[in-house]
Amino acid sequence: MNSSDNTSSQPALTPAEPALNDINIGHKSRLGLSFAFMVLVLGITYMVMPSTLHPQLLIFASLVGAYMALNIGANDVANNVGPAVGSGALTLGAAIVLAAIGEAAGALIAGGNVVGTIKSGIINPELVHDAQTFVWLMAGALAAGAIWLNFATWMGAPVSTTHSIVGGILGAGIAAGGFAIANWGKMGAIAASWVISPVMGGVIAATLLMFIKRAILYQDDVKTAAQRYVPWLVGLMAWAFTSYLLTKGLKKIWHPSAPEAFGWGLVVAIIAYFLTRKRLLSIGDRIESSIAGVNKLFTIPLIFAAGLLSFAHGANDVANAIGPLAAITEALSSGEVAGKAPIPLWVMLIGAAGLAVGLALFGPKLIRTVGGEITELDKSRAYCIAMAAAITVIIASQLGLPVSSTHIALGGVFGVGFLREYLKTRYASKLHQALDDHTGEARVQIEEYLKQFQSASVEDMRAMLKKSSVQTATLPITEKERKRLKKVYRQELVKRRHLYKIAAAWVITVPASALLGAMMFFMLRGMLMPVA
Repeated sequence: MNSSDNTSSQPALTPAEPALNDINIGHKSRLGLSFAFMVLVLGITYMVMPSTLHPQLLIFASLVGAYMALNIGANDVANNVGPAVGSGALTLGAAIVLAAIGEAAGALIAGGNVVGTIKSGIINPELVHDAQTFVWLMAGALAAGAIWLNFATWMGAPVSTTHSIVGGILGAGIAAGGFAIANWGKMGAIAASWVISPVMGGVIAATLLMFIKRAILYQDDVKTAAQRYVPWLVGLMAWAFTSYLLTKGLKKIWHPSAPEAFGWGLVVAIIAYFLTRKRLLSIGDRIESSIAGVNKLFTIPLIFAAGLLSFAHGANDVANAIGPLAAITEALSSGEVAGKAPIPLWVMLIGAAGLAVGLALFGPKLIRTVGGEITELDKSRAYCIAMAAAITVIIASQLGLPVSSTHIALGGVFGVGFLREYLKTRYASKLHQALDDHTGEARVQIEEYLKQFQSASVEDMRAMLKKSSVQTATLPITEKERKRLKKVYRQELVKRRHLYKIAAAWVITVPASALLGAMMFFMLRGMLMPVA
């Protein structure tokens, strides 16, 4: 039986647990290394900064930008590698190395040379009348986003880094120019994404997992079913991630049209299909005709998915740290507020290094949360989550919907967990119905059967029901007792405390960072000398 669905009071050690616990860096060591990184940033800024009207403020902004990059690496990257680590496809150490390389490469190769100075167009820059106010606004927003991310990481809640900086800019912008400065229509779309992103991710992940269960895991001949369907699943992943990479990860160095991106994705998918099919046919006798054997087939696709997601994330979300810093650099150098700002190489290096360092030092906590603390993951479930992330972003991009990659990934995790709950509760209810109309020795045998059933995986439950001749009887317990039984199963498969904590963090991210942004703006305006 699959231990990942074990419901006994003393659960066995799952294969994923060593992968989730192979790094242990002391708290003082992490703080010391973080401080060393900030000192390095200070030195780099001092040596390479351009002629500016206010060098002290630029140094301050560089430190805050580096602090923001550290927190993005600590919080947001977990969504890209957490499922692969939790499923055992990657160890925690290997995932951190892979993600750090992917994040840094994405930031440096595809992070872009120019960035918009006002993130997501949520405030009107025309109402910011002078460079001095603009610099205070952006510095306050950057500090607010970083502080909120730091708090969320400490609480163990994965949140959207984009929403964190958006909230900071909104709050600092209102403090600088009043409520009229805000684009409330854009904020409404962002608020809608709090629901759209996780629901889409959860539905897609659960749908894919249900297909895998019915087409492969629930079949009598699991190996033959796997040989038939796994090449198609790997081909679908190749199409989705190629299209995702072309539309999101490489959009700042090459921006193909949607048909072009999908066409290249189809080419890669066909190649991946035939390569996978050939490999499975060549190792046919070595494929275990079991759930564990099927899970092994998803290992390599999951490693590629983690790397590509990290690359795309580095290319896109590094702007959350270095965008405001580049805007401040431009405003201090030119004395004007610009709609677009060039990104100096030293600024890009700060962002890329910050993502990698933050991930290595503080990322394991959130990786463990996403990978194993919400619901237990195996490789087929992790595959569904990774696919949901790519497909949802592609669909949302074509529909013009603002979605959060963090919300999508977590929605996928909860989606597969709730599907497991539904299936296990349904099968449990069916088998408990066998107690009715049976007495004496028959009832004792059924009760023993139920004890085995309680510790079975969802797939084993289905097999037990299929072979049982007593599955159609009715259950002589009250509705209250039935509901209590179902509640026990739900709590075991999806940890409700994580659900409530993460949902609360998502809802308050923008308001909390907005409040911090306003406070930081007033603080900077009161403390710092005028720019001019």
